[in-house]
Parts: sequence; structure tokens; C-alpha cells
Amino acid sequence: MRALYIVLGFLFMGLGIIGVALPILPTAPFLLLAAFFFAKGSQKFHNWFISTKLYKKHLESFVKSKAMTLKSKLSILIPVTIMLILAFIFVNNLHARIALVVLLIIKYFYFFVCIKTIKEYRENTNIEFDEQK
Repeated sequence: MRALYIVLGFLFMGLGIIGVALPILPTAPFLLLAAFFFAKGSQKFHNWFISTKLYKKHLESFVKSKAMTLKSKLSILIPVTIMLILAFIFVNNLHARIALVVLLIIKYFYFFVCIKTIKEYRENTNIEFDEQK
């Protein structure tokens, strides 16, 4: 069973990596699943995964403080919203359309009410200016 968890961890990590480059595929949910499966499968792989730049950039702030930058939120919300709007346009079933609208409302409510928005941290913000005239 541990081997299955590790394989699923790599599968979802791969999908998360693809999601970084492909805006239509969300990154964060796949990386969260990868972290979950690595934690279930192997402490070694889990420790390796949470030390990667990919994890630190996309998930660390959310996992530690349940907070995300506005940029991170929008990078998740916009592609998913586009996909849901396209589904709304092409589906002719009234119940399915109502479900899609409810899903959109819940998604935005969760992201903007339940998850704190933090300012983006920049390491190189201390710029010194030479004032020689």
C-alpha cells in the first residue's frame, strides 16, 4: 500500500508541475494531494517534497497559516472559473447549470472568506540608493 501512495504522490506532483506551466490545469490542489500521498507513503519522500522549491512557492504559506497571496488565489480561481463558465455555456441541463453557479459561488466564498489573503513577501526589498551628486 505504501508503494501505491508514493506512486500517487509522484503522479499528482507531476500534474502539479504541468499545472505550473499550463494555466488551465490548477497547481495547488494537485500539490496538496501529492503532499498527502507522500506523507502516507514515506516520511523520506514527504520530507523531500516539502523541501522542494515547488512546495515552498505554491503551498508552504497555505499549509502553515491557511493563507495565500492574492496572486496565488487568482492563479487558482481564474482557470477554474473559465472552465466552469465554458461548462455552463455548453451544458443544456438546467440542474447542471444551477450546480455550476452554486459551485462558483462556494468556490469564491471559500477563497475570499475562509482563506486569509496575505501580502507577497519579497526577499530583495531593501534597495539602497547611492545619493552622490
